[in-house]
Amino acid sequence: MAAAAAAVAAIGLRVGLPALLRAFGLHAPYRGPRHALPGARALIVTTSHARPGPKGRPTGVFASELTAPYYAFLDAGMQVDLASIQGGPIPVDRESFRWFVIASSDRRFLADPKALGLAERSLRVDEVAFADYDVIFLAGGWGAAYDLGGSTALGRGIGEAWAAGRVVGGVCHGPLGLLHALDVDGTPLVRGRRLTAVTDRQVAQLGIRATPQHPETELRAAGARFESAHALLDVFARHVVVDGRLVTGQNQNCGEETAQRMIAVAGGAVR
Repeated sequence: MAAAAAAVAAIGLRVGLPALLRAFGLHAPYRGPRHALPGARALIVTTSHARPGPKGRPTGVFASELTAPYYAFLDAGMQVDLASIQGGPIPVDRESFRWFVIASSDRRFLADPKALGLAERSLRVDEVAFADYDVIFLAGGWGAAYDLGGSTALGRGIGEAWAAGRVVGGVCHGPLGLLHALDVDGTPLVRGRRLTAVTDRQVAQLGIRATPQHPETELRAAGARFESAHALLDVFARHVVVDGRLVTGQNQNCGEETAQRMIAVAGGAVR
């Protein structure tokens, strides 16, 4: 009887904890409008940093920050390519696949041979013609704190895409990739523009103190008009900012909404 009760309790935890976390806001389902942009092209850029991160464990891109926009773009009829700082296999933070955190888009990605193949053979950012894409999406995760903000090649590519009238954005640590991007007049792209990214508060609440760059701190220092939402814990918050062709999401909860807003802007539904 005790064993049966323990089994029932384990099943209840397995089902109940993810549902509870989603009710609080972690990977809560996106219920906003979905847009189509058939024939357009999207590029998702990720970290290449897989070495131990701030908690001493291997890191990389946070899975849903890659998978949610990937399927938003794909389901909109777009061609989607994946790139990373160094090219080749994209490292995915294993913590983001834990049973109580994993998103529905992650499960879809793990069962999708084409998507897995793209992630295994990602393009190298310094070999990508960014202006050939309609949308550039910067995925986050702890790994991005180590290489996106320091990549001049990424900054140059984003600047080229911006000058060509493309839509640029990202979520969580991804907007660090904007730091080396320049506007057409040679000033920092983020200067004076409204945007969001993972907050210093969320980073602190997760006990992280040793990453090279904190997005809120770095983006404010670069002149961005940083905005955010707060919850009891910021990991449950959700906030997306649209400033013209710059579209950013605060954290891992915003991947699909940010992508949908980018599609809308690229398609002319938002000005």
